[in-house]
Order: sequence, then structure tokens, then C-alpha cells
Amino acid sequence: MTDTTIKTYTGEAESEETTEESGEQERCPECGGRVISDAEHAETVCEDCGLVVEEDEIDRGPEWRAFDAAEKDEKSRVGAPTTNMMHDQGLSTNIGWQDKDAYGRALSSRQRQKMQRLRTWNERFRTRDSKERNLKQALGEIDRMASALGLPENVRETASVIYRRALEEDLLPGRSIEGVATASLYAAARQAGTPRSLDEISAVSRVEKMELTRTYRYIIRELGLEVKPADPEHYVPRFVSDLDLSDETERMARELLESARQEGVHSGKSPVGLAAAAVYAAALLTNEKVTQNDVSEVASISEVTIRNRYKELLEASDTAAPA
Repeated sequence: MTDTTIKTYTGEAESEETTEESGEQERCPECGGRVISDAEHAETVCEDCGLVVEEDEIDRGPEWRAFDAAEKDEKSRVGAPTTNMMHDQGLSTNIGWQDKDAYGRALSSRQRQKMQRLRTWNERFRTRDSKERNLKQALGEIDRMASALGLPENVRETASVIYRRALEEDLLPGRSIEGVATASLYAAARQAGTPRSLDEISAVSRVEKMELTRTYRYIIRELGLEVKPADPEHYVPRFVSDLDLSDETERMARELLESARQEGVHSGKSPVGLAAAAVYAAALLTNEKVTQNDVSEVASISEVTIRNRYKELLEASDTAAPA
């Protein structure tokens, strides 16, 4: 009986201490007033003196809003968002490649063999037919090439959608999976305003440049894609960044290209060559040290092209300059 009494008393004491601690947390450290949580501004403030006790609180609610029960049911979700960059849109289960348990401990040899068998069967079940296997291989190629070219996620998503459309409209017979995947990525990069040259694309692709251009024209025509001619100015920021040049040089290069556009010099010329020549000319005008060879390596074009376009840009700039 004595033991029971002691335990009960201890429990009451702990309860009182917990209440006191929680009461201290709900009091303002400045005036002792009651603090409240302001979810709209993500702050905890004192009701009496207005002191902000905490700020930048984490909003654990959804990022969307719903105005009725039906809309809430439609928008509610769990797990990662779906994506077109995976053949099953990311709705399947992935088994990690690390041979460790939830606590970070290494698995035994028997468990490792079991996990490897599970991974093998999981991969087999994820692709039900030849169409899904085709899509899985193509999307893997798009992701690999986009990573090598430093293209953002929106370009990969667009390229995946273009390839899915080509597959649905039965445009692949007679053409390689790699060829259509590369053409889709090239078209997506141009649509997104982050173009890459054919030489850059073919350098990371597994198809020849001739096959790439032929497949690209076919995809554009059959799918009715609207792709504007590449603008030389879209290449300038990347060239300037790779050469570690200043913002002044980039601004000057854009001005040279604008003068060339007004004089009609850019018509019929390679946008990559014009952009490279503009960056080289701008670097000289701003007294930055850069050689034609440096620009040639970054832009993947010959020094002869840079010299020819460089002279034309300077002549157009002199002509467009006000007297």
C-alpha cells in the first residue's frame, strides 16, 4: 500500500510540473501575457504587447485550397506528384538499391539475395508489355541526355510528353527509340527557350546527326509542333557563364545581336555562330581576355565561323549606330 501511495504522489507531481512547463511556454517572455499562433503570417505573437515570439513557422497544411467537399476530395492526395518523366508516371513502388535496413544497418547475405530478387521481380512487373518497355527505355535516354546537357526539369517533362504523343500516334515504326527520344528532347529545348545546338545534342546522343535532323523534321511535321527559329540571344547567357565573363559583356553581346537583327545580318546564319561571335566581340569591347579558341570550344563551332560572323556583327553595329 505504501508503494502504491508513493507512485500516485509521484505521478501527480510530474503532472503539475508538466502543466507549469506548458504554461511557461504559452506566456510572453517580455510581459508575461498570453501568446497566440497567427497561421496567416506564420508567427506566434503576444496578445498584450505584440511581441513576435516565433516567426517563419512551417505550414503543414496543403498548398491548395478547396471551397467545398467535392473539390477537397478531388484535390487531396498522398505521396509524390505524378510525372511524365517515368513510364508509369511515378505511381509504382521503387525498391532502393542500398542494402541497408531502416536503421542504416547492413543486411545479411541472405537478406541481400532476397532484396535483389525482389528488385528483379519489381522491374519485371513495372513493365507489362512491349509498349511500356519502349517508353521506359526512351524516358531513361531523355533523362540521361538532359542531365549531360544541363537542361532543366521542365524541358525533360516536355520532351517526355512529345515522345508519348509520338508513341501513341504510331510514329516509331522504322525509326530507333534513341532517335525519336533525341529529337523530342531537341524540340522541347527549343520550345522552352533553352536550345542546344545539333552538335551538342548529337555529342551526348547514341544516334548520328543526320538521323537526328531527319527524325526531328518528321516528328515536328507529324505532331504539328510549333517551334520558332532559334534565337541567338538564348545561347548568350550560357556562353558567357561557361567563359566566366561579366554581365557587361553579356549586355554588350545582346546589343550587337540586336543591331544585327535590325540590319538583317542574322538571316540565314547559324544562331550558335552569331551568339558565339557576339560574345567574342563583346569581350573584346569590354577589355576581357578571351580567345577565339576558348569561344570555339564552348560553342562547339569553328574559329573560322567566329571570325566571319564577328566582322559582320561589328559592321552591322557601326551601320546601326546613330550618326
